[in-house]
Amino acid sequence: MGWPALPNTVCRGQGPDRPARQRAAILRARQFRKGGLMIARNDKTKPVRCAVYTRKSHEEGLEQEFNSLDAQREACEAYIASQKHEGWKALATHYDDGGFTGGNMERPGLKALLADIEAGGVDVVMVYKVDRLSRSLMDFSKLVALFEAHDVAFVSVTQRFDTTSSMGRLTLNILLSFAQFERELCGERIRDKIASAKRKGKYVGGRPLLGYDVDRERMRLLVNKTEAKLVRHVFDRFCRLGSCMLVARELNDQGHRMKAWVTKKGKPMGGGMWKKTDVHHLLTNRRYLGEVMYKGESYPGEHEAIVDRKVWDRAAAILFENRAVRANQTRSKTSAVLKGLIRCECCGAAMAPTYTSRHGKRYHYYVCHAAAKKGYDTCEVRSVPGGQIEQAVFTYLREIFADPAMVARTFRATRTQAAGQRRSLNRQKKALEKRLRDLRKGIGRLVRAAGDKDDGPLADELRKLNDEYTDVEAQVQQVEAQLDQQEGVPAERDVAGALRTVEPLWAELFPAEKERIVRLLVETVSVRPDGLTIRLRPTGLVTLAAEVSPQESEEPQPLETTA
Repeated sequence: MGWPALPNTVCRGQGPDRPARQRAAILRARQFRKGGLMIARNDKTKPVRCAVYTRKSHEEGLEQEFNSLDAQREACEAYIASQKHEGWKALATHYDDGGFTGGNMERPGLKALLADIEAGGVDVVMVYKVDRLSRSLMDFSKLVALFEAHDVAFVSVTQRFDTTSSMGRLTLNILLSFAQFERELCGERIRDKIASAKRKGKYVGGRPLLGYDVDRERMRLLVNKTEAKLVRHVFDRFCRLGSCMLVARELNDQGHRMKAWVTKKGKPMGGGMWKKTDVHHLLTNRRYLGEVMYKGESYPGEHEAIVDRKVWDRAAAILFENRAVRANQTRSKTSAVLKGLIRCECCGAAMAPTYTSRHGKRYHYYVCHAAAKKGYDTCEVRSVPGGQIEQAVFTYLREIFADPAMVARTFRATRTQAAGQRRSLNRQKKALEKRLRDLRKGIGRLVRAAGDKDDGPLADELRKLNDEYTDVEAQVQQVEAQLDQQEGVPAERDVAGALRTVEPLWAELFPAEKERIVRLLVETVSVRPDGLTIRLRPTGLVTLAAEVSPQESEEPQPLETTA
């Protein structure tokens, strides 16, 4: 039994000389099958709940009383009204996405629609055109799979195709491929336009810059005299102090703040405290020279320069002398046992090794990353002496090795922690295996749609899915390897006996051997103003005991198995 004939309607924008018979495309309608035949649903006691989804890529025109979203919804509601005798009814909820691209699924209206579908509150999803739902072939395949899983039909008011046949699926894939091609072509045009504008020195948008205001009508940067004075002050103070951190601290103490502005939607932005990275960004921004940068090349800009070339060159020379590359090369010569393990508990940031020299002797420290960026007065920990903190960790580990009771407590605690980790790994494995099943289904659909073609949008999407399948499969193998490592845990007595052999030899171990044991056992070291917390790896004690045990000494396991 076919669908009932639709009344002739005139689409918005077509005019009276172009009548169009609007028809619907039903992707999936398994819930409308009865007795093996495809029929229209006419159960008056159970209305067909129709959700209308609308989208517009740009915000332009949305402020109008009757905009593009309203036109799309009106066309969909007109079709629903024509099916009223079959029990079709439009839901009152508006699933609208104004100013959102169809190239991804990060859209609030779409997310709300999918949530209602999963809750069982939708029978039919209706759009004006297919590309309103998505312009990505892969995303559309995911949406179709979700519709199938919840027995939800999909209707496109202005396009007709039947996905129950191979020709219908081909037609749909061609439409989606052209929609994706149009989106990518539009992106290329925009990028080419931006490149051409920047080469001509024009302003093409972006975050407002301290020292300039934006003339929206002519799209040009105009000098803000008050802010320009602050920009010159920053350059002058840096040339005198030679430190971004000192300049940032001085600016904050004097009450100066970052550039503040209001977005088109009325949301206030900026106006925050200065950080040394903000000062560095200002000192290296060539717009202040009246230039525009594009892909590493500098072009004369249409806007007026704020900073003199001599001042710029002097600041650039100081920055070159203070380059972080040289500091990193020097730090790499200093052994840092806890590098990558130690964190500041106050800020939640990592702590990096650094050093200082006094009277020809080198002292190394661990410095809080957040304090180094925002200023040392913002963190209670700031920095800790490297030698003291490392010795504290060594002492704690030696106490574990020497005290059977402490070994027992630590072993039981790590065993409980390992059990929790196993549960987490099993959940992760199930999620990855589910993703593999979904990818297999998606690959199967694309293979059927692409046929023998080795190129084109479908083939590109197929390659992407195959690459993702390979990555997910590798992740499953990694999780399985981690689960295998936690099998066959030795008894508590055997672990204690093996670890007791380490403590007498500790003083004779080389620094590299001590560092290896620390990284084998310690997961994190969290530093507080009044102390520190050492968190051990769940399988660290067992792995170390296996390595030093006489039974395993003939075939020691490699270090990477405990990572």
